[in-house]
Amino acid sequence: MALVNARTNNSGNRGTPGSFLLRLFPFLTWFRGYTFATLRVDFISGLTVALVLVPQSMAYAQLADLPAYYGLYAAFLPPVIAALWGSSNQLATGPVAIVSLMTSTALAPLATAGSENFIIYAILLAFVVGLFQFFLGVFRLGMVVNFLSHPVVNGFTNAAAIIIATSQLSKLFGVDVDKAEHHYETVARVVEAAVDHTHWPTFALAALAFAIMIVLRRVDRRIPNVLIAVVVTTLISWATGFEQNRTVPVSRIDSESVRETIVEYNTTLAEVDSVMAERIAISSEIRAAEADYGANSIEVIELHSQQGKCDVMVQRLRERAGELRSELRDFRFVQPGGGSPFLPVSEIGPERASGLERWKLKVGGRALAANELTLMGGGAVVGVIPRGLPQITVPHIQLSIALELLPMAIVISLLGFMEAISIAKAMAARTGQRLDPNQELIGQGLANIVGAFGQSYPVSGSFSRSAVNLQAGAATGVSNAFSSLIVMITLLFFTPMLYHLPQSVLAAIIMMAVIGLVNVSGFVHAWKAQRYDGVISVLTFVLTLAFAPHLDRGIMIGVVLSLALYLLRNMTPQTAILSKTPDGHYRNADRWRLEVCRHVGLLRFNNSLIFANVNYLEDRVLDVIRRLPELKHLVIVGNGMNELDASGEVALSKLVTQLRENGVDVSFSGLNDHVIDVMKRTHLYDKIGDDHFYFSLAQAVHVIHDGTCIEDETKACPLLVARFKAFEVAEETVREHKAQEPWYHEEEERGSEKQSRRERSEGE
Repeated sequence: MALVNARTNNSGNRGTPGSFLLRLFPFLTWFRGYTFATLRVDFISGLTVALVLVPQSMAYAQLADLPAYYGLYAAFLPPVIAALWGSSNQLATGPVAIVSLMTSTALAPLATAGSENFIIYAILLAFVVGLFQFFLGVFRLGMVVNFLSHPVVNGFTNAAAIIIATSQLSKLFGVDVDKAEHHYETVARVVEAAVDHTHWPTFALAALAFAIMIVLRRVDRRIPNVLIAVVVTTLISWATGFEQNRTVPVSRIDSESVRETIVEYNTTLAEVDSVMAERIAISSEIRAAEADYGANSIEVIELHSQQGKCDVMVQRLRERAGELRSELRDFRFVQPGGGSPFLPVSEIGPERASGLERWKLKVGGRALAANELTLMGGGAVVGVIPRGLPQITVPHIQLSIALELLPMAIVISLLGFMEAISIAKAMAARTGQRLDPNQELIGQGLANIVGAFGQSYPVSGSFSRSAVNLQAGAATGVSNAFSSLIVMITLLFFTPMLYHLPQSVLAAIIMMAVIGLVNVSGFVHAWKAQRYDGVISVLTFVLTLAFAPHLDRGIMIGVVLSLALYLLRNMTPQTAILSKTPDGHYRNADRWRLEVCRHVGLLRFNNSLIFANVNYLEDRVLDVIRRLPELKHLVIVGNGMNELDASGEVALSKLVTQLRENGVDVSFSGLNDHVIDVMKRTHLYDKIGDDHFYFSLAQAVHVIHDGTCIEDETKACPLLVARFKAFEVAEETVREHKAQEPWYHEEEERGSEKQSRRERSEGE
């Protein structure tokens, strides 16, 4: 009754100004009965989440190949916007591992990692992702996330966790390598570089961070272990002079070959940017030419040819830039005297360099400033973080780039939303809160859109931070507002304190965070539920690893396999001939070894009858007729038939005609109103006859059996009294199993010899 009243009240208020205001500003519901005690709980929760959010967001930004402070920008506006317009009170939105990795994957073909264009495109990607999610929510299309089945997501998530963890190995060991075409090749390069060039202080600080986080997590999960690890290692880094960088002009390096390599490297990067800009311009020209001349016109073909040349040039230039970058990273420099120039060890020999402090050139994805080369004598730290809030600006929207990013934006949108709504549902199950997936889509979409105006890259709901929020007792989304406030204070006042934070510690934070994504039991569970689900989960896992860093390929193949198997199951749905069991129900006769009636057949069809499986139904009916040559009446049990399309209706009509022409009548039981309505609109209902439709199978058997089934005088009909098949089949099965045993053949041979002797004696 309460549920009925609630529904009545909801429908009654649907058009009132108050309900419209709540739909427009859903966060107003937070303040119904809001007290100072609730405010206190939300503040503590927000503070606790922020202690995890600040270091995690910086780590995830680097996972996206962005400067660390862009993670703080992504943790500033999006959390509070997602909370204000979402439907979950505890969901903590912000940078997350998988979305960060996929951001890097999406942008890699368009710009050099860390470059100015790379950052511009990352912000544009957030805007496109937000628009897609927002319109999905507005048009109430949250159901599209169902295309990402649980086995596919499980396989992808496990693979992504491994990829994310191994992508941090270079920072863990303090080595620099270029990314290869495949992720496993990149890992091999890291291992090879780590053998010769591991920076042991860097590794030691990462190991210390691991130890602190693991120990404190086991002591009490409420302790901010990530923050403590960051504080301790940052203090050690500051106190020991861990970084030891020097900024020098190129003239201070006494090596013509090094200077020439730097010039060539900068020139190559400039050519890459120039050719990429040309390729993007050609993409716009192709779309215009297709509209004017058609897709198969000479103009379009020539433009595609030019675009292909640009792709080849970019590939070659990037390969050359990678070679030059590796050469520059391999140089080790020494300074024989205090004011003397830096000399490469390879040119002066290891004897002269013995005992001198060695320096390496800091080379990233950007061009090297000739007057400000950075020589590293220690480990890598976060470095300078601009103090102050991000500038609120309109994202630099380029339609051609947005269209290039759209496929990956769709994947990121769906995957990010699935992660967010899964977390929200899990928390709602504990709190009893009602969730609206479409409203959550709107909240996530607005978070990314507004975040793009605040220089954020794509964000989503975080499992770890949401769990912290829930454990801390967050009552409303006000806790997320406090988290954003603390991030704002950090950006305004505390960024200098983060300068000495070691990069290897950020790598350790990421690796600890993604451990929770590994779920081996998910594969086992999928296999136990349905073997094909287990196969799809494993295939998605393997293919995602194989195609990495192109993560979209693995998940898209998994989605295609899921849809293909779905179609296959619809093409061959489960069917069964039914008979009565001792408990009075009608079940699969073959499975329960039940005898069936010779004159009345009960065929259960466990699916909707649509174009994909109409032929399968016809084949199964023919099987029943061959199996029961004395059949007089066939009852199609349609409790599982939820839909009937035009192809199915035509097939049923033909089937009824053919069966009745061959002396077999047809009836239906258990059809729902929707299917019957289709039959009535097409007049198939009248053709079959109103008296041939039954609400239940028991009713159908009760009516049809009399006058149709000619019972044996010695035993009752199997549709009225349960009868099991004779045991001969089982004995044959036992005999077959015996035949596979060696002792059986020995006994059989001895029996044959005895029989032969007996026959000879009788003959004599």
